[in-house]
Amino acid sequence: MSSPGLFAHTFTVPESAIDLNGHANNLEYLRWMQEVATAHSDACGWTLERYQQTRTTWVIRSHAIDYLRPAFAGETLKLLTWIGGIEDQESPRHYLFWRERDRKVLARATTVWVFIDTEAGRPRSIPETLREAFPVVADEQEALRALRAGGI
Repeated sequence: MSSPGLFAHTFTVPESAIDLNGHANNLEYLRWMQEVATAHSDACGWTLERYQQTRTTWVIRSHAIDYLRPAFAGETLKLLTWIGGIEDQESPRHYLFWRERDRKVLARATTVWVFIDTEAGRPRSIPETLREAFPVVADEQEALRALRAGGI
């Protein structure tokens, strides 16, 4: 079962991500979130080069992360992301960190991204071409169903 708008990246937690508490450091989650957001954008046709050509970019307004379970070195995780809505100048992006071994959600997060005109350095309206490239997934349950079914 796959769902339009969902994007997944599977990776192994590296030893370098582990902190003094013996599990993945909180800052690593932020880095992984940014990496998967960029990969999702690339997959939807909005690459770094396209943003540069259109003189636009995204900046982060806020992050919210709920850490539910720790991740450890060597574990295989699937990081799922999707766009939860598109407003005039901003968009919430959601994330689920899923551990393959026991099929558990380790963390869930939301980042509010603001669309920026790089020449003016100010927010601008999100163009229709960008809106059309990113199907909205309004319900986290849709993402969980896809993960549990192994379709993503």
